[in-house]
Amino acid sequence: MTSTLVPAPADPTTSGHGTAAPPRRTRVLALPEARWAAAALALFLVALPLQLTGAPAWTWAPLYALTYAAGGWEPGWAGLRALREKTLDVDLLMVVAALGAAAIGQVMDGALLIVIFATSGALEALATARTADSVRGLLDLAPAKAARLTADGSEETVAVEDLAVGDTILVRPGERVGADGRVLDGAGDVDQATITGEPLPVAKEPGDEVFAGTLNGTGALRVRVERDASDSVIARIVRMVEEASETKAPTQLFIEKVEQRYSLGMVAATLAVFLVPLAFGAALTGSLLRAMTFMIVASPCAVVLATMPPLLSAIANAGRHGVLVKSAVVMERLGEVDAVALDKTGTLTEGTPRVTDVRPLTGSGLDEAGLLRLAAAAEHPSEHPLARAVLTAAREQGLALPVAEDFDSTPGVGVRATVDGRLVAVGAPARLRADVHGAGTTTAADLAGELEDGGRTAVLVTVDGRPVGLLGVADRLRPDAAATVASLTSRTGAAPLLLTGDNPRAAARLAAEAGIEDVRAGLLPEHKVSAVRELAAAGRKVLVVGDGVNDAPALAAAHTGIAMGRAGSDLALETADAVVVRDELATVPAVISLSRRARRLVVQNLVIAAVFITCLVVWDLAGHLPLPLGVAGHEGSTVIVGLNGLRLLRESAWRRAAG
Repeated sequence: MTSTLVPAPADPTTSGHGTAAPPRRTRVLALPEARWAAAALALFLVALPLQLTGAPAWTWAPLYALTYAAGGWEPGWAGLRALREKTLDVDLLMVVAALGAAAIGQVMDGALLIVIFATSGALEALATARTADSVRGLLDLAPAKAARLTADGSEETVAVEDLAVGDTILVRPGERVGADGRVLDGAGDVDQATITGEPLPVAKEPGDEVFAGTLNGTGALRVRVERDASDSVIARIVRMVEEASETKAPTQLFIEKVEQRYSLGMVAATLAVFLVPLAFGAALTGSLLRAMTFMIVASPCAVVLATMPPLLSAIANAGRHGVLVKSAVVMERLGEVDAVALDKTGTLTEGTPRVTDVRPLTGSGLDEAGLLRLAAAAEHPSEHPLARAVLTAAREQGLALPVAEDFDSTPGVGVRATVDGRLVAVGAPARLRADVHGAGTTTAADLAGELEDGGRTAVLVTVDGRPVGLLGVADRLRPDAAATVASLTSRTGAAPLLLTGDNPRAAARLAAEAGIEDVRAGLLPEHKVSAVRELAAAGRKVLVVGDGVNDAPALAAAHTGIAMGRAGSDLALETADAVVVRDELATVPAVISLSRRARRLVVQNLVIAAVFITCLVVWDLAGHLPLPLGVAGHEGSTVIVGLNGLRLLRESAWRRAAG
């Protein structure tokens, strides 16, 4: 059935086009942690000069009190909730230490502790929020509105969230599908590479399934909604990523386990530092001051902050450059990779078809240029990716194309047009061969089989109902594939291997272009898993990069899995630990290097924290550490550790990793 084009609505709000929305970036003051930290800092900066210039206490004491309230109420409340669950939180210890300092007259020192601690929390919250921005911005694929058809046949524009199972929506040419559903009427070619991984648009007819966020090409579709918006493939991806981003790295989990025992031990030690001198006749104020100083300098705040800021910053930086790393666990594990296995279609190839073969049939009277000229002229009015491939090939050869008349496009079949007075048809061999007869039909079928066996898409060209030749169309190797393979080899110390279900001849040809020597072709999904486990059994940490449903088992079995997002299937995206959303293969070695740098910063931070805590504790126990200096040293180390981790947010960090 020839598709019918439906005029687009005049009201732009009714459009379902998948125009990318501007990236949503969380403003600093949109975070409550940042607002409270800013308020505490402002109050402190007003109170401090008043105190230092000898102003009456009534002018600056209330400001300090407000500083304590603004910067300390959130961590204090969180600490009390944790205490109710029989967990001792470091946040609560910091608030208690600040209040203890105020109780013995060190009001300014306690306020400084509150301000610095609140600022550290705000920095961590900002890093987490920017990571979430990257997640939502990169995966915001589905349209916000859809055209719903009512019982009387009229049309209304509704938010996709308001669509219910059983509703019927209209999807015009060039619009994105608003919901997962099934085609009731119409036909069109739908680009669903973002969902299923198929690099070429898929012909859709009544009874076929379509997915929210996929792009309709030619032809209007009436679709019955079969899933709620909250349960669509796109929604599941976003939900899965947001849930995964809340996980923590193994080192962080270890620190949290140690933190509980450490905190309990620190409380016991603080009581000992306070009570033992009292038992030997020391003054109450001096003993309390020493104990408060000990509690502050011995608190493991810097140790706790040593792990997450570098990993979260690396996640945010990778997200800005199109690599969605789902958790700190994954970011840490990427740096351990020492072997890489690559899929072929959609991974080493970019999913953009090009003409690889031009095969005129004997007796057609056409040479390669003549066959390509006729096909390109007939395809010229079409917007199908195969048509673009044919036109690109004709332009590259500098062919002058005649004007096509009486153009007609049938989704799933092909195009027909009158060129130089002859009826030229270009399309799928299986569909067109049913309508043609005579000499060349059997030869065309054999040649189509040969092309398809070689991994190409066969395109049959007929003139006045008689086959005259075939075109072979295939994905092109990504421009950065060879450089990426070389980069992965240098970073891991071993050349990647190619795991593919394609035939050995096609796989070997493409692998040679990419610089891969270890090629394993004709694999079923279980064979890919066996190859990954074989490497793992040899002690290798394997990274698998793929995009299709058949890659999902290998992605799950690997030490780390990365999916190519633009053409990745929903199963691959759910299984993978990271997603290359922009389909830039060169980002894979870059994110490996970024992970390794994050791991180095974690080690640096742990050393910095340990040195500060050890020195300050020894000073306090062996001598007399002034409380202001203890606060400055401890909280200074916390800020240093946090800022050191946030260095990976800089653009230069990504450039260095990519270089």
